[in-house]
Amino acid sequence: MKKLQVGLLAGLWLLLAGCDENAVYKGIDDIKGGTWYINNTPEFTFEITDTTATYSIYYNIRNSVSYPYYNLYIRRYLLDSDGKMLESKQDELTLLDPKTGKPYGDGLGDLFDHRISMMKKYRFSHSGKYTVRLRQYMRQNPLPEIYSVGVTVEKDL
Repeated sequence: MKKLQVGLLAGLWLLLAGCDENAVYKGIDDIKGGTWYINNTPEFTFEITDTTATYSIYYNIRNSVSYPYYNLYIRRYLLDSDGKMLESKQDELTLLDPKTGKPYGDGLGDLFDHRISMMKKYRFSHSGKYTVRLRQYMRQNPLPEIYSVGVTVEKDL
């Protein structure tokens, strides 16, 4: 039954992802078995052609209500096409209300999808390919009940 729910939600996620008009890029990496190991560092590579525009970048996280914490620490890395590190930062993402445990995000059944801001109004210095690399930075390894992580890059209007 749980596999059916995961499959239905994955299909719904992909359908909704296709409706994003401002998205320059949207990538999602499914976490095998919902268990995210520290050495599993998903990478998302996208191309920027308009350097006069600003861009907003978002995390896309899917977790179950059984996720044992209210937050998720992620270390993110932004690299240019030459592999040069442009930015390295740790972010705390709040997935559930710390007092009540009520999940944030959009959910169906026991799975919840979150879209959380990573960077706002970012201006890329040159056109080309860029990569965002994500690493879970929690004390628990592996980290259970995280089913997918991703990145959306949107051109600001």
